[in-house]
Parts: sequence; structure tokens; C-alpha cells
Amino acid sequence: MSEPIRIGLLGLGTVGQGLVRLLKHNRGEYVRRLGRPLIVTHAFARDLARKRDCDLTGIKVVNDPHFITREAPVDVVVELLGGLSPARELILEALARGKPVVTANKALLAEDGNTLFAAAKQKGVAIGFEASVAGGIPIIRVLREGLAGNRIEGLAGIINGTCNYILTQMAERGVDFSVALAEAQAQGFAEANPALDVDGIDAAHKLTILASLAFGIPLSYPGVATEGIREVTARDIQLARELGYRIKPLSIAKRSGGRIELRVHPTLVPEDHLLAKVDGILNSVIVQSDAVGQTGYYGKGAGGDATASAVVADLLEIARELGAHARFQAHPLGYDPAAVQPQPLLPMREVECAHYLRLRVADTPGVLKAITSILAELEISIEAILQKEPKGKEDAMVAIITSVVAEHRFATALEKLLVLKFVRPGSTHLRVEHFNGK
Repeated sequence: MSEPIRIGLLGLGTVGQGLVRLLKHNRGEYVRRLGRPLIVTHAFARDLARKRDCDLTGIKVVNDPHFITREAPVDVVVELLGGLSPARELILEALARGKPVVTANKALLAEDGNTLFAAAKQKGVAIGFEASVAGGIPIIRVLREGLAGNRIEGLAGIINGTCNYILTQMAERGVDFSVALAEAQAQGFAEANPALDVDGIDAAHKLTILASLAFGIPLSYPGVATEGIREVTARDIQLARELGYRIKPLSIAKRSGGRIELRVHPTLVPEDHLLAKVDGILNSVIVQSDAVGQTGYYGKGAGGDATASAVVADLLEIARELGAHARFQAHPLGYDPAAVQPQPLLPMREVECAHYLRLRVADTPGVLKAITSILAELEISIEAILQKEPKGKEDAMVAIITSVVAEHRFATALEKLLVLKFVRPGSTHLRVEHFNGK
């Protein structure tokens, strides 16, 4: 048997421990695939005394991460620390030493991945990042390799399990956001500070990576229009269901008239669509491409073992390159680096989609006439409408789904509607996606 591939591991958290377990549990399978074992020889941990749920026998655990990237005799460095710093500096150190890197760090890739990819290219080494998006779903390879024969037109997905879990709980139990969030935190599905998830930032990081792979553009996180799920109420979920929709935390990237749309927001999805049926912490991505049409990918989007699975996939690919003794021609996005060029992004105000609007209104005559008149004035058609009579001291409720319209036109209509004398505070506006051109 050939010499093992020696791995230096930065981080012994949930995913790091999952990686150690998986490499030992499936050691024989990886030897069959590779002809040599994959072993972690060195690992960095902030707290050396902390008890961990994995066997660390044979692993030298240190509390200086730079020892791993500067001195340790390893063949590959795996970064599982998360965050921007010191992960960025450590990855650049490893690349500078000619060490391939595997990372699950979606925030760092989205915000500074262009720099990391350039450094990898300069040294002729690989940087693997399958674990950065959708956990155990191999969506990076799908976009970079599996669909390489296609021109990808767009994709839409649920790529944040925390938001999906919260909205699922709200739908199944009729509870409001704050209750569902507290339960997600108690179950360990949401952080004590949940802002990265519930405000859409985590999903925007992941969408940035997927869009670069799909369209061959540089990573452009600032261009992602982002809205979180805090304003979605149990009432909206109920009304959406009555209208034939589910509310899901979608991330959308697509070509649009020579420009690229990048947006993250809660979205009404027709109840018979695949994405409407993805519940709990699960993830799913739908890709639209020219040759094969629509394809779908579904599975665990997070968790130690699922994410470790994606890390191992990168390790196996890199190990094969090392075994061939070849200088790695770094095309991490699946395009020749010289061909990865910016494309204009479509401003959110010009995005065209259908819209859902819920208004709290006084129970007075002429309400619907006034609402429809404003929409007609701006040439916005109504595709569906629900009117709910008041219960007790509650206001009446009107819920509308419009035709497809540019965002700025709907914003003008909304501005006019909200100042009508019978409209009460507490409206909700969400977008609607039909996935069939409607």
C-alpha cells in the first residue's frame, strides 16, 4: 500500500469531529477508491482539554493553528474554523507553502474567495469547497462538472436549514416566528445570535458561490439582494396555504436579459412544486439548464457527518491529483480563470416576479374598489384575492397575489396603498415564484 495522504485539520468542532469519525469508519472504502489511506495526523483545537466525540488516537492536537499551516508535515490542510479571520490568513499560508486546501467556509469564500482562488492558481494547487454549500448535497460538483455540458440558465433553492425549520414549524403548528425561533435554538438548529441565518446572510454567502459556478462570474456577494424571514407571520403562512402556496426561504440566481439576478428572500411557492415539499432542516436546489432542462437535488444541508462527507469528496479528488504528481491546473469554478469575467447584475428594483400582499383594513365599504383601482392604474393585474371578515375587535384582512411585475412598479403601488385611510399598520409583502414563466 502507498504512503497515506496526511491531513492537517484546522478545527475540531462538529464538522471536524465528523470528519475524524468518517475517515476512520470508512477507511477501507477510501483505500479502495484511492489506493492509499486518508489520515488526520495533526489538528488544531482552541481548547485542548475539551472532551470530543471522536477518537483522536494518532492525531497530534495543538493549540497553535499556524503550526498546521507552517510546520506540520501534512499533504493537505482542511479549514473548518469558519469566519473571516484567522481562516483567511491560515488558508493563504497553506497555499503559499504549496499545500492544497479544503474548506467549508462559505462566508470567507463569498467575501474573499477571488483572492483565495488567485493564490491557489499562482501556486498551482487545489482549493476544494464542496462542503461550503448545502452540506452533504454535492451541488458544487453538479454545477462545475455534472452539468458542464449545459448552459445553466438559473437555479433556486432552500440552502439554509435554520430558516426552513422555522418556517416549517410555523406552518405545521401555527406559531409565530419568535416561538419557532426559540424552539430552533433549543433544538440546536439556530445559534444564540441567529442573525446570520434568519436575516438571509448565510444563504446570500452560499448563493454567491453557486452563482459563480453556474455563470462563470467572480464571487460578488455585495450584489445579492437579501431579505430575512423575521417579518413572516403565521397568518401569512395560513393565507398562503389557502391561496395554494407554501412560504419557503428561497435563494435565486438566474440570467435575465443579459444580466444576472441574485436574490434571497422568503417566497411563496406553488404547493405542488418540489421546493414546497422540502421541510425541516433539509435543503434542496433546482437547476435549470438548456440541454437537460430542470434537475433537482435534495438532502441534508448541514450537520457534522453530512458536511464531513463533502469534505472527504474534496480530499479524494485532491489525493488523486497528488498521486498523479501533476501540477494542479486550478479551475475551481469550472471555467478557465481568464474566462471568469464580471457580468452586469440586475438591480432589485428591475426584477420581475409576482407579489403577495396582505393588508389589514378597516371594515368599511369601498375597500376592494380602492385597492384594485390603484393596481389597475399601474397596470398590475390581480391573479388571486382573499378577503377575511373581522373577528371580534380584529381588523378585516385582504390578501392579494399579483401578476408578474417589475419590483419598482409594485413598490409604487404599495406606497400608494399604505397611505389609504382605511389601511392599518401591519401589512406584509412577499414575492411569488411559479417556475413556469407565469
